[in-house]
Amino acid sequence: MYEDFQVTDRWSGDELLCRWKGTLVAIATRHADAVDVRFDVNGRAMWIALPLEAWGRHKSLTGKVITDQLAAQIAGRFLKQLVEDGYDSRREIYTMTVEEVLAHLDLVVAEAKAQGSMPTLVKG
Repeated sequence: MYEDFQVTDRWSGDELLCRWKGTLVAIATRHADAVDVRFDVNGRAMWIALPLEAWGRHKSLTGKVITDQLAAQIAGRFLKQLVEDGYDSRREIYTMTVEEVLAHLDLVVAEAKAQGSMPTLVKG
């Protein structure tokens, strides 16, 4: 779904290839209470930061855990929406709100159910 996808840049009309490259807990890397998901967008690094608070909120609401694979799918869907909405391509990092994480999580899960299952992330 969102680990390797193409999207059209709203302003330039260019096709962008977005590939998931990895997921890091940002506490260690940038002293932030977030999980950073890295994508290459036409070979350029782009990070999507998901606040750790979303993990706790989701757990308290549903009793379920956001997995690393699900976090990457959430971040990828958010990135796709950013590009379609006309993102600032000079920025290297975008930070999601807790509400955005939970909303994209619901949409990713619904899409995965419609397709039959969550895709496996393979680092390439």
